Amino acid sequence: MSVEIKVFGTEQLCASCVNLPSAKETAEWLQAALSRKYGSDSIRIVYSDFQHPQTDDDKSWATRIIEEDLWYPLVVISGEIVGEGNPKLKDICEKLESMGVTPVAVQADSE
Repeated sequence: MSVEIKVFGTEQLCASCVNLPSAKETAEWLQAALSRKYGSDSIRIVYSDFQHPQTDDDKSWATRIIEEDLWYPLVVISGEIVGEGNPKLKDICEKLESMGVTPVAVQADSE
């Protein structure tokens, strides 16, 4: 099973996030951290610039980010917001594991 994790952001940092990593840096960090924990086949990180959405789903999220004044980077898994502004790795891992994604160490132990 492979789960797609969408990270929405833009080149310009949000006003409240000036001292935090950019959305693109957050996507890269999540890719590295989650690949180590779950393996690169279990998750796929997709970065989307909400000011230049590519798909209808991205356009929908871009509208929500603007209209609802959501903080970015915005981390979305299966249509659910799991991180906003400064996403927490623990929250993302809990969501993934609730969806049946298991850490690599657990997978190795069960083989």
